[in-house]
Amino acid sequence: MHRNFKNIKKIVIKVGTSTLTNSDGSLNETLIKSLVAQICDLKNRGFEVILVSSGAVGAGMGLLGLDKKPSNINEKQALAAVGQVALMHLYERIFWAHSKNIAQLLLTRGDFGDRKRYLSVRNVCLKLLSLGIVPIINENDPVVADEIKVGDNDTLSALVAGLVDADLLIILSDIDGLYDKNPNTNLDAKLINTVEEIDENIEKMADGDGGKFGTGGMTTKISAAKMANKIGTNLIIANGKMPNVLFKILNKEKIGTLFLANQKKLSSRKYWLAYGATQKGEIVVDDGAIKALAQGKSLLSVGILDVISEFERGDMINVKSRDGKVVAKGISNYSSSEISLIKGHKSDEIEQILGHKSDNDVIHADNLASKDQN
Repeated sequence: MHRNFKNIKKIVIKVGTSTLTNSDGSLNETLIKSLVAQICDLKNRGFEVILVSSGAVGAGMGLLGLDKKPSNINEKQALAAVGQVALMHLYERIFWAHSKNIAQLLLTRGDFGDRKRYLSVRNVCLKLLSLGIVPIINENDPVVADEIKVGDNDTLSALVAGLVDADLLIILSDIDGLYDKNPNTNLDAKLINTVEEIDENIEKMADGDGGKFGTGGMTTKISAAKMANKIGTNLIIANGKMPNVLFKILNKEKIGTLFLANQKKLSSRKYWLAYGATQKGEIVVDDGAIKALAQGKSLLSVGILDVISEFERGDMINVKSRDGKVVAKGISNYSSSEISLIKGHKSDEIEQILGHKSDNDVIHADNLASKDQN
């Protein structure tokens, strides 16, 4: 049976560590050669391809003869630094054999969190694609300050899909797709071929973490699917070790699990606000404000109950409900100290309270992304 997604041109392919490495952590050159050959063939057929590649830490473990991933962050970063060289050297040799050039981009969360850096990375990626070059992206693990797992490459690939307006995101792992229950412990588990909407039932099906060399499990893949679908990108989870897996996917064979893109997608700016921007503060709002935000309206001071942390005007902040759930994210027109004074008051009272008035809205609708907004 064939799948109904169409008009695919720009593709992001994420390859997991478990796919790229052998059981001892060494790079699986045979499989990597096969994947590269498929990517080059897709490019020859007119597709634009970006590769988000895991494997640096795993490759470092293989080179140094380690059979267990260390828990110390500095040791992980050292392994990533060693493994990244080997990984890119291998990619360069194999792509060169197919007369294709590659480029490496090592990104951090800050590259997505800062709007200017975000747009700069976007422009570089689009320029590389226009030149026929394959960008190979990974998180800059040797220099990130946070735990490496926080920056899993499933999430990174979804951010990249939004960054370049991809039509399709393919996540290749060591699993065949999403099952209705854990296939490792349930013999009657069934593969779900298509997911039209990610609801609580779908999220509950995700179970378990990544293997000893990887950082992402099914939970991160479902999260990536939610992100990608909101920007209008179809996402497929498939087994990277399946022969000619990319050809089969693009020939629309019914393999893996397809998560269909939302019909009404977020704008690129809204997507950045929701998933890319770095939050620097938090406020709490009432139920009326939450309802208004879900309808795409601005946040007014009258609906604000409390200010949780300090921030400045122009900072990105989380908007939370009374029970602590994040319901929206946006750029504040007022500082935390100013909001503490005007919270609960109407917009026409702001100037009298503060002695000045930056805006009628605390967060304008154009600078706000609600959790329930499509």
